Amino acid sequence: MVDTGAGAANTTARRLDVVIVGAGFGGLCAVHKFREMGLDIQAFEAGGDVGGVWYWNRYPGARVDLPSIDYCFSFSPEIEQEWTWSEEFAAQPELLAYMNFVADRLDLRKHYKFNTRVSRAIWDEQRRLWQVFTENGEVYEATYCIMATGPLSVPRDPDIPGLSHFKGTLLRAARWPHEPVDFTGKRVGVIGTGSTGIQIVQEVGPEAGELFVFQRTPSFSMPMRNQKLEPDYVAEVKRHYPGLRAAALNSAVGGLRPQSTRAFFSVTPAQRRALLEDAWKQGGLTILGTFSDLLTNPEANEHVAEFLREKIGEIVEDKATAEKLKPRGYPVFARRPCLDSSYYETYNLPHVHLLDCVEDPIEEITEKGVRLRSGEVELDMLILATGYDGLTGALTAFDVVGRNGLSVRDKWRDGAHSYLGLLIAGFPNLFMTTGPNGPAALANIVRISENDVNWIASAMNFMEKHGLATIEVTQEAEGRWMDIVYDLAQRSLLTKAKTWYVGANVAGKAQGLSLFTGGFPKYAEYCAAAARANYQDCTFEPLEKQAVA
Repeated sequence: MVDTGAGAANTTARRLDVVIVGAGFGGLCAVHKFREMGLDIQAFEAGGDVGGVWYWNRYPGARVDLPSIDYCFSFSPEIEQEWTWSEEFAAQPELLAYMNFVADRLDLRKHYKFNTRVSRAIWDEQRRLWQVFTENGEVYEATYCIMATGPLSVPRDPDIPGLSHFKGTLLRAARWPHEPVDFTGKRVGVIGTGSTGIQIVQEVGPEAGELFVFQRTPSFSMPMRNQKLEPDYVAEVKRHYPGLRAAALNSAVGGLRPQSTRAFFSVTPAQRRALLEDAWKQGGLTILGTFSDLLTNPEANEHVAEFLREKIGEIVEDKATAEKLKPRGYPVFARRPCLDSSYYETYNLPHVHLLDCVEDPIEEITEKGVRLRSGEVELDMLILATGYDGLTGALTAFDVVGRNGLSVRDKWRDGAHSYLGLLIAGFPNLFMTTGPNGPAALANIVRISENDVNWIASAMNFMEKHGLATIEVTQEAEGRWMDIVYDLAQRSLLTKAKTWYVGANVAGKAQGLSLFTGGFPKYAEYCAAAARANYQDCTFEPLEKQAVA
């Protein structure tokens, strides 16, 4: 009998090998891998079905910013051949359909409890297992706990007084209704101009009666140039998937986006301009890969930033609006780069209004709308596109307690610390996928998820072979890894912008870039080296010492 510690009646705990939290790419990959290893598993998902962020993000214009053929699993050649993408950059419905297809094809749903939120995970020191509690009072015990909760899964509302007072329709991008929303003839406001806000504005703008975009920090956005995929091209891709996957694994971003070793100042000004113009025409994130030093050379970065500002000025007809949309004061690509189909063109519509909330700050949300310093903007609908408590939010949103009562929340109070983004000192047999100290948001999350799950599986196999009950990284090894992460971060311009990458979007959160910025192949090398060295940075406890339950 186990006491949930939450006032619920005692209940018999189900004993398992592995508990998995999350049904996004990492969770689905983990469920498949560990089931194939013959382990007794149970997975949990707060949403109503598989999909992770793509289950929740149903807002207008939601679309992936990586090529679809790259944003999918590689562990099943059969699924690669059976699934066909329709667009270069898939929209949310197709992405969710893909993840449903994978879950159906591999019969993964039977291992999940949906609409089930994990409330606590506590390490039982004496019995050397994880006790996992759900909000509905269920209790599970497992040798291993896998947190496949993703870098962006805990949405946050803006820190604006009066949000609960609004009597119109309030919509959150990260928790969008499942039924269609009609904006026809409505006065609509959008708060937030990051990637999500940009996708929403270009979709809602033409439909709304009036659209008011409340902008604090403008983002750099580049044309996506999305296109339908022709059958002959899809057939080529399917024939060449092995080579394409190998190319992705050798790319700094873990993907197929073009990349160059060319330094910006290694070519003449005329050549640089021609290369940038070509990249602009190609679309996607091609510009980021056109030169190798855009995140390390401030002067090169500013040249590219100015090129993009010029493009904004060419598209937006009203010069005052164009100036407000031009980002300044931070390096391009230091904030998440955005892709659009018609974002800047939307501001040429007479009923679309850009409101500069630096010049004219939001003071409060009222019953009728948004009150700026200059006065009230009345609205029928208000959309919040204000982002997430990124990287660490998922593991600090509930109680994860390791040795000696130490919680992840307390350990990470001054910033996330882990080993390879996979293990946390003081938390035996707890693993993460796409953790906050790996490449996470800076590379293809599918490739990272597969790498991480395979590494965890190898560690489990090592323990099984040697009769080991627990694995735990040492404080010293964790510190050495974080030294590598911080040293690399200091060389990157990613530290020069106030973004969710560095925790700047959440009041009171520790600031600093804790992502591994050395590129996906180097990260994978570190992971492989740790496995080849028989996990010498970890301590183990043998099975024979385990107490009888």
